[in-house]
Amino acid sequence: MISIKNWQASIEELKETKVEIPHFNVEELKDQGKKAPVWIHFGGGNLYRGFHAELAQRLANQNELASGVIVCETFDNQVVEKAYHEFNNNILEVVMSEDGTLDQRILAATADSFYCNPSDAQSYEQVIRYFENPTLQFTTFTITEKGYGLTDTTGGFTGIIQSDINNGPEKPTHTMSIVAGLLYKRYLAGELPIAMVSTDNFSQNGQRFQDSILTIANAWLEKGHVESGFIDYLSDSKKVSFPWSMIDRITPNPSERVKEILEKLGFSDMEIIHTDKGTNIAPFANTEVVHYLVMEDQFPNGRPALEKAGVILTDRETVDKADVMKVTTCLNPLHTALAVTGCLLGYTSIAAEMQDEDLVGLIKQIGYVEGLPVVENPGIIDPKQFIDEVINKRLPNPNIPDAPQRIASDTSQKVAIRFGETIKKYVSANDREVAELTFIPLAIAAWLRYLMAIDDEGNEFNPSPDPLLEELQAQLAGIHLGEQNEAVIHQAVEAILKNQLIFGSDLYQVGLGEKIEKLMKEMLVGTGAVRDTLHSYVSKVGGK
Repeated sequence: MISIKNWQASIEELKETKVEIPHFNVEELKDQGKKAPVWIHFGGGNLYRGFHAELAQRLANQNELASGVIVCETFDNQVVEKAYHEFNNNILEVVMSEDGTLDQRILAATADSFYCNPSDAQSYEQVIRYFENPTLQFTTFTITEKGYGLTDTTGGFTGIIQSDINNGPEKPTHTMSIVAGLLYKRYLAGELPIAMVSTDNFSQNGQRFQDSILTIANAWLEKGHVESGFIDYLSDSKKVSFPWSMIDRITPNPSERVKEILEKLGFSDMEIIHTDKGTNIAPFANTEVVHYLVMEDQFPNGRPALEKAGVILTDRETVDKADVMKVTTCLNPLHTALAVTGCLLGYTSIAAEMQDEDLVGLIKQIGYVEGLPVVENPGIIDPKQFIDEVINKRLPNPNIPDAPQRIASDTSQKVAIRFGETIKKYVSANDREVAELTFIPLAIAAWLRYLMAIDDEGNEFNPSPDPLLEELQAQLAGIHLGEQNEAVIHQAVEAILKNQLIFGSDLYQVGLGEKIEKLMKEMLVGTGAVRDTLHSYVSKVGGK
C-alpha cells in the first residue's frame, strides 16, 4: 500500500501508477520553510490543497522556491491535526479531466502547519516568530469571503469583533483580528515589509482585506492598544501591500468516487475527514484541469518567480477587470443561480444540473445576455471564451463532484458582488435600462424562496451555512408555500431587498424590488411552482 505520509518508501509503486512525484529535495525544502519561511498561507482547506500547494510545487521543481509553505488555519484545528499533521503535510492532488482521466501528483512543498489561534499558545507563538522574521515575503489567504466581514446587517460590529477590539492585539479570536495582531508583531520587529495577498473569490479582495485590517487597527488605536505608527505602517504600500487578485479553480469537497479509485490504485488512509466544525477534507484534493490566478504585482519584500508557476502578474486595473469579468458575469453568478435553484429542485450535483435545459437556459441568460454586454474585457482573458469554457466544459464535467449545497453556502455574503455589480452597471449605463433585467431578478427571487427551506416538492431541507441565515429566515417567517397575498409578500421581503449591505443597493430604488416580489409570488403558488416559473421565463427566450 502507498502511504502519502511516507510516499518516499513507495517510489516504484508510484511510478507504476504514473503518479507525479516532487523533483526537489523535499526534506531540505521543508526544513528551510520551518527555519526561514518565505510564504505563509492562511486557510488550509481544499482550495489551498488543490491549487496553491501545486503552485508552490511547480516553483520548487524549477528551483524557484527553496523554502516550503507554512499553512495557518484559524478556524478549524482538526484540519491541521487530521489532514496535515497526520500526513506529514503532504497532499495527493487529483486533477479530474472531462474524459474521466485522473492525474495524480504528490504535493510536498508544504513545510509545516499550525492552528493559528491564541488558544493554542505554542502554535500561535511560532507563527508570531515567523511574522517577526525578515525572510517572510508574503502571505496568501483562502478563508472565504465571510472571513473578512466585521459587521452585521445593521453595519455595527459583530460581537466577536467588538470583543477583539476591546481586548486588543494580544488575544484575538476573529481571523482579521488575528492577522492584524500578527502584523502588529511584525511592525514592532522593525516595520518589516510584507505583501498580504487575498486570493479569496470576490471582487477587489485586496481592498476589502486592507479595509478590514485598518478598521481593527484604528479601533485599537482609539482604545490605546497600539500607537499611530502602526496605522502608518499598514497604510504604506512600500511596507505592507494588499495586492488584488482573481482566482479560479473549482476545488469541491473530496469525492467518495475518487477515494475508491485511489484505494484500488493502492493508496492507503484515504478516508474522507468530517471535522466537528463541518469541514470536509481528505488526504487527497480533487480539482479540475482549468485554473487561473491573476495577481497584482506589488511585493515590497520581494517574491518568488510566481509567473513560472502560471500566475499572471499584472497591474491592479487589469486584475480588477479580470475579477469583475469572472465574479460578476462569467462564472460566480452562474454558480450561485445554479446553487439556489438546484437545491430547490432536488439536485445534489452541479454537473447533473447542466443536463437540465431550464437551468442551462437560466445561466446562459444571466451570463451571455444580461452580464456580458456590461462587462469590460480585461485583455488577458476573453470574457466570451471564458463563459463558453464554463458552460460547455467546466460545469458539465461529471468528474467534478461539486454540489449546489456547497455553492449555496454564505450566499448573503456573495449576492452584492455576483448580482449587485451588474445591476449597478445597468443603473449607470446610458444605453441600458434596469427594466431589461429578468434572469438576475429571477435568481434573487429563487434565493428568497430557497431561504424558506422548503423545496419545490414541498419538503423541508436544511439550507447551507450562512452567517445571516437565522436573521433572513426570521424576516421571511410570515410567508408560506401557497401565499399569494402581495401585501404579505412585500412585508416579508422588503427589508431584505432594501438592504444595501446585502445587494450593494436598494433594489426598490433601482427599480427591481417589485419585479422580484412578482417572481417570488409566482414561485409560491404551490408545489412545482419554482420549476413552472423557471420554465416559463426560459421558454419565452427559447432557452438560449
